[in-house]
Amino acid sequence: MRVMAQMGMVMNLDKCIGCHTCSVTCKQAWTNRAGTEYVWFNNVETRPGQGYPRRYEDQEQWRGGWTLNRRGRLKLRTGSRLSRLFTIFSSPVQPKLEDYYEPWTYDYRTLVDAPLGDDFPVARPKSLITGKDTKITWSANWDDDLGGASEMGHLDPIVEKVRRESEDKIKFQFEQTFMFYLPRICEHCLNPSCMASCPSGAIYKREEDGIVLVDQDRCRGWRQCITGCPYKKIYFNHKTGKAEKCTLCYPRLEVGIPTVCSETCVGRLRYLGLFLYDADRVTAAAATPDEKDLYEAQLDLILDPDDPAVIAQARRDGIPDDWMDAARRSPVYILAKKHRVALPLHPEYRTMPMVWYIPPLSPIVDLLRDQGHDAESAGTLFGAIEALRIPVEYLAELFTAGDTEVVSGVLRKLAAMRSYLRDMTLGRELDASIPASVGMDGESMYAMYRLLAIAKYEERYVIPTAHYEQAHELEELGCSLDFDGGAYGNDSGPFGEASGLPTPVAVETFHALRDRQTSDQSASGESLRGRVNLLNWDGNGAPAGLFPPREEKP
Repeated sequence: MRVMAQMGMVMNLDKCIGCHTCSVTCKQAWTNRAGTEYVWFNNVETRPGQGYPRRYEDQEQWRGGWTLNRRGRLKLRTGSRLSRLFTIFSSPVQPKLEDYYEPWTYDYRTLVDAPLGDDFPVARPKSLITGKDTKITWSANWDDDLGGASEMGHLDPIVEKVRRESEDKIKFQFEQTFMFYLPRICEHCLNPSCMASCPSGAIYKREEDGIVLVDQDRCRGWRQCITGCPYKKIYFNHKTGKAEKCTLCYPRLEVGIPTVCSETCVGRLRYLGLFLYDADRVTAAAATPDEKDLYEAQLDLILDPDDPAVIAQARRDGIPDDWMDAARRSPVYILAKKHRVALPLHPEYRTMPMVWYIPPLSPIVDLLRDQGHDAESAGTLFGAIEALRIPVEYLAELFTAGDTEVVSGVLRKLAAMRSYLRDMTLGRELDASIPASVGMDGESMYAMYRLLAIAKYEERYVIPTAHYEQAHELEELGCSLDFDGGAYGNDSGPFGEASGLPTPVAVETFHALRDRQTSDQSASGESLRGRVNLLNWDGNGAPAGLFPPREEKP
């Protein structure tokens, strides 16, 4: 057993109202620059729908994730190393721009500069790629107003699959429609297929917290990772020629602050915390023969932080005591492992995803209430789970590789919690048979309710900070008196000009970013000083030292 720590997230889909605040704040923080106009590290999809990029779940077309070979061993859906090498310069198996959308702006100058006249000026949409007039036909959540509609719902890959198995399971008459919101970020998998697909080894998984990142210095823009990721959460920056992805806001996590999407979530549906897992058994768990057993196999990987054997091994593996304490208080561990109400997204991809979801119960409750039933009654709710509005088969294809029993069990726990807590709130005599019917007792059911409904900030986000003794490995240190207008702010030292200490990367980056944000000119080669990175270069021109000098032929 080798114990490792993994930052994970749980999202309670019953609380998502589809406001997209998480998407907007993430974009402002991470992808608000040239080359990333179409990039959404966080996006909120309406289900049923095609998703973003369009029909990303159709792995018969995109060939993302893992599958098993004849000997039962894991292999990438994209094929062997040799077959991927043959397509390294031209990989046709990846989404095109129309599968995302062509980013646009509007010709606002026409509105400002139009002369006075009888007609109202029109701000035409302009492509951010070509600069020409464009027609808006798709976007990051084009399905939002079409959820469950007969016009587009049949294009959802999961709807297609469920319909093939039973034609009557999903109908799109108005009175039978259903919809819910599904926020998505990078899954930061235990067995990431994007990392295995990268020819240059630029994608890596951080040892201390399991966050999957892209080394921008090593990335060569082969885009094999985009094909390999079944969730299509790696994007290509066409300005820099590099791959980019969600970083789980690791600079914030290192100081104990939640991710931007979690911090700004209006519905408070996100939970952040640590999982402990056995790294030696990840490959074996991902190679579980039956796809429906993958959920249980992944649960078995997650270790109990109160187990004395796990505690002893974790200490030998270098996990600090305060991280162990955070793992014991982790809300994601409690929801996924203890209460077993959180489920992974598409476990059949065999990547062992670490962003989990609590399936929605609200569509069932809403329909019962609209029809005049007691929507909080245990008997009514239990009977409606299998029959009304939102097909359990659809949720099972999302979260359990088609195993409806697991999803039904989760929905029954959520329904039992509603009924039991209503009696408690109204001062009625508590019915112990309600929690007992789903394998829980009254105390554990109230604890689950508290975490899901009224948990405080520090209960929803249990984030251990990075250790000071690791700081030198993370970044250079510098004295504030020496930089940013301090006593030696002009690179001077006691022995004259340019004799001071070299400027730390963090300080140089700070100045570079500030210059780019306040400058009214593009970043050209002449205006750049020092090291060139993604913060102080916008793709225009070639700063000195960016490329090796070209040797002239004799």
